[in-house]
Amino acid sequence: MPKIKVMFPRVEAGFGHIMTCNAVEEIFSRKYGDKFEIININFFSEAEDEKVKKLGEKLKKAVRTYTSKPLVGHFATFNCEFWGTDLSTWGSMRFLVPGSAKKGVEFLQTFKPDVVFSTHWATNYYAEQMEKKPFTVMYCPDALLNKLFKYRADLSLVSMETGYIEAKKDTSYNSQNLKLVPFCIRNDAFDLKDDKMTSRKKLGLPMDKFTVVLAEGGYGRGAMKDICTRLVKEHIPVTVIPVCGKNKELLEYFKGLKPTEEVTFLPQGFITNIFEYLNSADLFCGKAGNMIAEPTFFGVPSIITGTSTSIETNIGDYYINYVHCAVKQFNHKKVVKMIKNLVKDPSVLVPYQKAAKDHHSSYGAEATADILFEAIVKRFPQVLQEENEENEK
Repeated sequence: MPKIKVMFPRVEAGFGHIMTCNAVEEIFSRKYGDKFEIININFFSEAEDEKVKKLGEKLKKAVRTYTSKPLVGHFATFNCEFWGTDLSTWGSMRFLVPGSAKKGVEFLQTFKPDVVFSTHWATNYYAEQMEKKPFTVMYCPDALLNKLFKYRADLSLVSMETGYIEAKKDTSYNSQNLKLVPFCIRNDAFDLKDDKMTSRKKLGLPMDKFTVVLAEGGYGRGAMKDICTRLVKEHIPVTVIPVCGKNKELLEYFKGLKPTEEVTFLPQGFITNIFEYLNSADLFCGKAGNMIAEPTFFGVPSIITGTSTSIETNIGDYYINYVHCAVKQFNHKKVVKMIKNLVKDPSVLVPYQKAAKDHHSSYGAEATADILFEAIVKRFPQVLQEENEENEK
């Protein structure tokens, strides 16, 4: 009998969706891959139809636009909340790129998946529209389930307590199939066992300077440019590490800045050892996306310097008011002043560091991989029947 096909379609619309999909797929494949046929694709970029590809590009462009123009992002997410799940999903699919909805469904159907695990609402929508509907599982990486993530699925997963509580209270949403799981941080975060000073030594950073890492997601847009421009002019002993991601223009701009003698300024592009840098830091500064989860994992407090959508506002509120490991400051001058004060008295950060470390158990993709396996076995009991038959031979 053919193996059950489990599909993990990756969608780049901010790196939080890809990161969480990869984390679950890696563990699921390692623990249960011998029982299934695993399909792992970059959904939009691997599509042959130009309309489907174009939608993928529009989703990426939207994230970049929202970061550089937050008013546009907040207006877009307000519209989704205003029009509700069905109308927002229908409108997004049919008007962003006319004709792409049908083609997206057709592309997904070519794989004939039995199970589709989505970390973005678009692929879940396609799966739900298939003629032979697969078992659909949708994981939301955000603090609350926005309307697009409240589209129907056979199993919905949310990783933040605030989102779970809100969804359970929402009488317009069927939360019977909703489960709370840990945040699916990248699995290699668990591989880093070094302490702060060991990471600094490995990276060649000053051992005795207060260290600030700044990032604005994979696209490197937001408040970081102005904050760094101001910070390098200060006469304080601080190491400043802006991570520009794919924004090569910003990286070149930073390379042209002349810091004072007291400031160690080390701009980075797209790096694969971001965890080493975060682990070396005393403070993280950046917008309130899902990247805030990563410094929190390593016990590093955050200054949230902006939000590009209401989704990010909710994420920021979660780390500020629920985890208690972050503060919000959108005024760039005041951010620099806060950093100067923290350089003089880093003990102010101690309660925030403790709160971040206390949250450590709320991370990891293994629980989600296990829940996914259990749900599949319940839906397709032949998976275990076939394994038992093999063991009896």
